[in-house]
Amino acid sequence: MSFDSLGLTEALLKAIQKKGYTQPSPIQLKAIPRILEGKDVLASAQTGTGKTAGFTLPMLQLLAEGHQLRQRPVRALVLTPTRELAAQVFANVKEYGEYLDLRSAVIFGGVNQKPQVNQLRRGVDILVATPGRLLDLHNQGVLSLAKIEILVLDEADRMLDMGFLRDIQRIMSVMPERRQNLMFSATFSKEIKKLAQSILRYPVLVEATPENSTVDAIKQKVYRVAKGLKTALIIKLILDGDWTQVLVFTRTKHGANKLCKKMINAGISASAIHGNKSQGARTKALAGFKKGSISVLVATDIAARGLDIPLLPHVVNFELPNISEDYVHRIGRTGRAGASGEAISLVSADETTYLRDIEKLVGFKIPMEIIEGFEPDPNASTAPIKQGQKSNRSRQGNRSNSGSSRNQKSGNNSEGQKRSNRRRPKRNKNRRSSDRRN
Repeated sequence: MSFDSLGLTEALLKAIQKKGYTQPSPIQLKAIPRILEGKDVLASAQTGTGKTAGFTLPMLQLLAEGHQLRQRPVRALVLTPTRELAAQVFANVKEYGEYLDLRSAVIFGGVNQKPQVNQLRRGVDILVATPGRLLDLHNQGVLSLAKIEILVLDEADRMLDMGFLRDIQRIMSVMPERRQNLMFSATFSKEIKKLAQSILRYPVLVEATPENSTVDAIKQKVYRVAKGLKTALIIKLILDGDWTQVLVFTRTKHGANKLCKKMINAGISASAIHGNKSQGARTKALAGFKKGSISVLVATDIAARGLDIPLLPHVVNFELPNISEDYVHRIGRTGRAGASGEAISLVSADETTYLRDIEKLVGFKIPMEIIEGFEPDPNASTAPIKQGQKSNRSRQGNRSNSGSSRNQKSGNNSEGQKRSNRRRPKRNKNRRSSDRRN
């Protein structure tokens, strides 16, 4: 089937053709017609399946066909868990809406709010936002959600995992009850189903791929290696393979910085991206990686669902995630849009449990190799590392996706700091609420 068969307008078809797409993906085939019918939709879609266009295209058409008010209040809201994902969705909205008379904007923390405020005051039809900055500007009276017609929760499971449930509930409370709701999630946990029941009305369930499945186009491989030899091995793989674009995942921010420094010392152009980096540094690193001036991007799970890098050939798990589902989202950065890709995991003895859980999740045993000179330590313990045992706290720290340094000024603090504040029994009464916003 082609996009012509989905009932999209000529303006949208023109924009799709300009991007070079000819056939809709399974999630687009299933979701677009139901959204155009005005249905609430609960969609299960893995990263890299084209889900963003799956809700962006029909949303744009419905808004374009609807009554446009002169002042242009926000009529559609897309909530995302991270800044990178917000920027990615906003870029898609701009591209697909190129030939429509609709205005869009994106807001997130870590940057000066003044340009965002100025844009909102000029009038916006579609707003893409992270929860913290959205609530902050709403509380300041900068924007109103009273005219929302369409709400999209993108990566809903990730938002719950990052502790945004209370923020989502607050946002729901200031929107009109009559609206169309679209929820996209890679997993359907009990928490997601409970959230869906509280938001969606008689939803249509759309499933494009089995939950937590990995894309067939991704070639997966495990290298068993001694923990202390991982850095030397990944440098060897990159140099020997002449890899020019590699996304590498570490478990911690400190680990990302350390590995990045060692790669640079080995003559590899590399940059790190994580929650302690300023938004400017993150944007610069990602831009350099996309255009090829940076060969290796070392990231924590901040990047697992928020980066869209066309034709990315290699993803390397320098350390396995201690949450099995994150493996799927990490390697989903490659093998996108019909392209092939390779996902390599460097696994030491103390990650044996993580590997077993991942293989159980994806449903097959990942092929394993051992490279001469980098053999695993036969005497090393297979007990999970201490860091993994403290996963709740370490993951909160590594997932400060919508924020940056704890030392940022009011209005720009990280989501990780915000969640940390929630866990504290006492708060500084002199701190403004906006200090916690993303």
